[in-house]
Amino acid sequence: MTAMRVLGVCMVLATSMLATSTAHASKDHPVIGFSIDDLRLERWAHDRDYFVAAATKLGAKVYVQSADASEERQVAQLENLIAREVDVLVIVPFNSKVLSNVVAEAERNGIKVVSYDRLILNANVDAYITFDNERVGELQAQGVLNRAPKGDYFLLGGSPTDNNAKIIRQGQMKVLQPAIDNGSIKIVGQQWTPDWDASKALRIVEDALTANANNIQGVVASNDGTAGGAIQALAAQGLAGKVPVSGQDADLAAVKRVIDGTQAMTVYKPIKQLATQAAELSVELVRDEKPQYTTTLNNGTKNVDTVLLNPILLTQQNVGVVISDGFYTHTQIYGK
Repeated sequence: MTAMRVLGVCMVLATSMLATSTAHASKDHPVIGFSIDDLRLERWAHDRDYFVAAATKLGAKVYVQSADASEERQVAQLENLIAREVDVLVIVPFNSKVLSNVVAEAERNGIKVVSYDRLILNANVDAYITFDNERVGELQAQGVLNRAPKGDYFLLGGSPTDNNAKIIRQGQMKVLQPAIDNGSIKIVGQQWTPDWDASKALRIVEDALTANANNIQGVVASNDGTAGGAIQALAAQGLAGKVPVSGQDADLAAVKRVIDGTQAMTVYKPIKQLATQAAELSVELVRDEKPQYTTTLNNGTKNVDTVLLNPILLTQQNVGVVISDGFYTHTQIYGK
């Protein structure tokens, strides 16, 4: 989806919200505010569409807001949703550390808060739903190790403001540390990528290749956007497809790169499952029902009731999973 189209969707939704009564809905028809950090990224458009569809089937109404990678904009949008008296806020935080006050404001107004995909830190959130991000990191590291069991590695992290990026790194190191300890691989550089920005990842990997005279045998990239930037840098040196690169999210471009062999793997997270269960969880909280949690995770303030879902390692061998799941069509991936 193009940035222009996404912005258009957001404007339509925002306009419809302004024209709506501010009164709380009944528990049979709850109102949900879905705050997404940046709808300009392909990944979140899928979450939005699946979430809205599932919530609508449950009798809920959803207002979607995109912060466009701005913590100030996200806070302002959340305050607006609280003023509109939604029943529950579902939040993909841009910066996990700056939402304590707005979550407290929601609590004072009797509004439930669900942390979606990324855990909001140091705040009294009601629930958290995500994929097992430590497992994501493990799959990424293993995917690169499978292709390059020896050599010099570069670790390309995600956004430093995203708590998931740090959990993913923990998972990566669980797999990589034994290979480091036995001398099979060496970490020759590592850097976080602000905003998960592919162009910044490109520059980071360009600099890493220069600093190491192109002597890098593996790049553990934490999502498909950063992987794309890394592969662009590698391609300029004739190394695309020779140096394995990991990823995450099963972006369409990344799936095509996996098929072409320039990206070793991506982590497919069945987003329909995540979004559908998040919608169900949100409605259950409003209706005072008891959601089924799998664990708790501490966010600095409390042990948050959490639902952890399982990610899938996607390689050339099983890439058809995204077609059989209806995530993409055969034509989208392979053309006519």
